[in-house]
Amino acid sequence: MTMLPFCVGMLFRLLTLCILRTSAENPCKIIQATANCSHLKLTKIPSDLPSNITVLDLSHNQLNGLPAANLSRYNQLVQLHAGFNVIAKLEPGLCQKLPQLQVLNLQHNELNKLSEKYFSFCGYLLELRLGNNRIKEINRDFFKNLKNLRTLDVSHNNLQSARLGSEQQLQNLQELLLSFNSINQTTKEDFHFLSNTSLEVLDLSNNPLKEFLPGCFHAIGSLNSLSVENINLGPDLTKTLCSELSGTAVQSLRLSRNQLSRIYNTTLEGLLKTNLTILDLSNNALSEIDNGSFASLPHLEYLSLEDNRIVQLTPQTFSGLSNVKFLNLRKSLGVSKHSQIHDFSFQQLKHLENLIMDDNSFPGITKNMFTGLISLKYLSLCNCAIQLKTITNTTFVSLADSSLISLNLTKSGISKLQSEAFSSLRHLQVLEVGHNNIDQELTGDELKGLDNIEVIYLSYNKHLTLTSDSFRFVPSLKRLLMRRTTLSKLDLSPSPFHSLQNLTVLDVSNNNIANINEDIFDGLQKLSILNLEHNNLARLWKSANPGGPVMFLKCLRSLQILRLGFNGLDEIPVEALKGLSQLKQLEMQSNMLNLLKPSLFDDEVSLSLLNLQKNLVTSVEKDVFGPILKNLENLYMGYNPFDCTCESISFFVNWLNTSNASVPGLSSEYICNTPSKYHGISVMLFDNAACKDSAPFRTLFIINASIVLVFMIMVIFILFQGWRIQFYWNVSVNRILGYKEVDRRREHFTYDAYIIHARKDTSWVDKNLLPLEKNDNFLKFCFEERDFDAGISEIEAIVNSVRISRKIIFVVTYRFLKDPWCKRFKVHHAVHQAIEQSLDSIILIFLDDIPDYKLNQTICLRRGMFKSNCILFWPAQKERVNAFHQQLKVAIGSSNNAN
Repeated sequence: MTMLPFCVGMLFRLLTLCILRTSAENPCKIIQATANCSHLKLTKIPSDLPSNITVLDLSHNQLNGLPAANLSRYNQLVQLHAGFNVIAKLEPGLCQKLPQLQVLNLQHNELNKLSEKYFSFCGYLLELRLGNNRIKEINRDFFKNLKNLRTLDVSHNNLQSARLGSEQQLQNLQELLLSFNSINQTTKEDFHFLSNTSLEVLDLSNNPLKEFLPGCFHAIGSLNSLSVENINLGPDLTKTLCSELSGTAVQSLRLSRNQLSRIYNTTLEGLLKTNLTILDLSNNALSEIDNGSFASLPHLEYLSLEDNRIVQLTPQTFSGLSNVKFLNLRKSLGVSKHSQIHDFSFQQLKHLENLIMDDNSFPGITKNMFTGLISLKYLSLCNCAIQLKTITNTTFVSLADSSLISLNLTKSGISKLQSEAFSSLRHLQVLEVGHNNIDQELTGDELKGLDNIEVIYLSYNKHLTLTSDSFRFVPSLKRLLMRRTTLSKLDLSPSPFHSLQNLTVLDVSNNNIANINEDIFDGLQKLSILNLEHNNLARLWKSANPGGPVMFLKCLRSLQILRLGFNGLDEIPVEALKGLSQLKQLEMQSNMLNLLKPSLFDDEVSLSLLNLQKNLVTSVEKDVFGPILKNLENLYMGYNPFDCTCESISFFVNWLNTSNASVPGLSSEYICNTPSKYHGISVMLFDNAACKDSAPFRTLFIINASIVLVFMIMVIFILFQGWRIQFYWNVSVNRILGYKEVDRRREHFTYDAYIIHARKDTSWVDKNLLPLEKNDNFLKFCFEERDFDAGISEIEAIVNSVRISRKIIFVVTYRFLKDPWCKRFKVHHAVHQAIEQSLDSIILIFLDDIPDYKLNQTICLRRGMFKSNCILFWPAQKERVNAFHQQLKVAIGSSNNAN
């Protein structure tokens, strides 16, 4: 028995090792037909990958070879990446085993010696990369069988010559990368192997080139783009290079970082017999350009002079560049305080469309600086030190004849815009004057003349004050950006935006706005993006706000993105988001929201993104979030103090477990705060089973509670309003059936009722009972003071009246109980006759609250001796008098049968 635990333990360890070994054999990431086995320190090719993979990445490992036998399993490979290994040689049969291989990447290996057999069977190869292999020479035709190769990379090696073969080959090559080698000259023989090739790109950058021997580039069948960058060419060698390119098909020439400090008017003249369209002269510390230096480039369309030190531009600097469309002068001026741009310096550039002059320094914009740029569409003067403090109506007058549609004046030190500052730019669509020092009230005249403007960027200025007419002259505006401009309030009437009927984007964030007029956005029917974050709008939506909450979003029916984060909001009225049915993105992060009201999000049926991060939300209940979570695609609700109880979080946990929506940070940002049992634990670990078990009991509790509540309401209603029900019931029944019931007895009575009352209650009877005779023609009372015959004794009159009356009415009061006649004769005679004739003919009307025992002691009667409908109480409230009369009529009309 002692060996059993030992055996079980050993078996468990063996199983663990087997599992680990199995998982270690194939640690690659397989995505569809791609196997990523990089950065795994592999020493051999995995043998258990899917056989149908087309891409295999073995880079950044410790492979010393690519055995063809091991790769034969993956004969559908199209791409094989084996860079950053220690491969020293290749097997000749590699491509035979991989007949569909098109991309072979072997950069950063140890292939310092190539063999003719390496690529003998790689006829379908399109891309071969051999960079960083310390190859010293390629003096044989190693690549002659690569007839379909398009890209050959032999950069970052130790090649002394550009000669990669002795006979014509690589007829389909498009890109040859020879950068970062040790090539010091190019000869005609070097590129003879490319004599039948139309090369798109030849990169000779970062080589110690000293000579370009005659005919070197003419040996290439056709050359489109040449990169000769980061080489100390200087003006003379640059001139030689251009001469050697004369008569070639080159269209793009990149000469950046070549220490070309000056361009003479003869430096580029060798390019006259080319169709050069792209010339890059950036990063050359270029300070002088002779007049007419570009005259030999009539076909040029793109010119970059970025990051140089040009002292001045004159009217002849760009002579001959009439076809240039893009000119990059970024950071090309301004090292010297005397750097300047003369008037008419750009007049030769008739077809220029894009002019970039960012990060420069020059005295200012003169009256004719941009004259002649009739095709200009984009002008950027971003971050320029040009002493442009005030924009007047003459600042850009030189562009009056241009087609300018975009002007960028960001970070240009502007402090004021004068009236009609941009009136010369009638075609302008985009105006950027952000990140400046503008401090003024916008009256509207500043933007006058911008009839086609669509975008105005005013963000990050010192202080802007709006008026109701600020944008009256720009009704075509679609995007208005005014972030961080120290706007303190938007409670103007009429609204400064009332003219912007076409506005789609409005950004007034980061302004500490505290006051907003309810009608501030009236008329903005096309507004789709509204950014109000980083303001102080909390008071506007408080129920305690004087005048009530301000519903400033009520008119924005087309709104799709609403940003209200960082506003200190702690309350949202239900009506605040009503009507926003097109809203797709709602951001209210970093506020103080806690209890959100039901139906708040009922109208947001199109919402796909909700951000409620960093609030005080404790519960995510169905009646609040149910409508929007159905179609939500992205939810950001982390960093809230969730209350992990069934009532607060059960619905949310169920949704998280079933939804396909993206919820970033679910495991780390959604943490329970209460109760103590779940404090500090992820919401996803909340046990929802208990909530499901209690669901039937909760339903039963709700049903029972509802029944009890309805019963209590009915009891209270009957207690206080039951007389009304009885009154209307009697009226309805008696109007249909009549008041008098059918008796078995056929007696004929003279009176409907004989009224017995105390002498002191005569006035009450006369006031409250006798008027019923007038209101009801069929009702007749026997009233002693009126109906007793003269000459007859009172006893005989009482006896006769009781006999000829259908009902006997006792008006019971304390005076009635003390009255001698009532107490000793009238009551006893009426009761005696009723008993003798088996009649139920007595009606009691109580004017005082007389207890039953008192009634028994004085007149020997109890309430239980009479029908309930024949016992009436005079009401204290006037509104109940009609109901009393109705009850009295019913009692008088009821049957006298005593059954």
